[in-house]
Amino acid sequence: MTDIKKIRNFCIIAHIDHGKSTLADRLMEITGTIKKTVSGNKQVLDKLELEQERGITIKLAPVRMTWKDHQLNLIDTPWHVDFQYEVSRSLAAVEGAVLLIDASQGIQAQTLSVLYMAIEYGLEVLPVLNKIDLPAARPEIVAKEIETLLGIPFQDIICVSGKTGENVELLLDQIINKIPSPN
Repeated sequence: MTDIKKIRNFCIIAHIDHGKSTLADRLMEITGTIKKTVSGNKQVLDKLELEQERGITIKLAPVRMTWKDHQLNLIDTPWHVDFQYEVSRSLAAVEGAVLLIDASQGIQAQTLSVLYMAIEYGLEVLPVLNKIDLPAARPEIVAKEIETLLGIPFQDIICVSGKTGENVELLLDQIINKIPSPN
């Protein structure tokens, strides 16, 4: 049985196509929960045919990972406005959220609405810029946008690539260090 102080429950808040499912795959690969995927763009947690076809998450999927002697419980949740009930259920079940923003697109309005819900639930929010490997990525500009809009200090924003796995280990460490254990 895992010591409750070594458990972290979290979700990922992200706009459609900002790389939530890809990041979830890298988290699972790096923690050894799954073997490295070789199936192209097929997302491990997106099991429904429609999810795979459209590249969106429709059905909530939990996954348990182990990292540095900690149990990390990710609730992979659809973040589309049509799934508001699923979103609220997920937020109520976790202590933290990874706020994932595409470094080439910046913050989207729908992301802000879910972020404000997470804040209302009292969740610890970890700001993360994704897709830093893209030629169109503007991590410095988008990080400043986050700092201005949300008041999150520039130095607290983690830059990752869910596709390549760059800095994903750093994100895992921050999940352990900043997200509280359950009550």
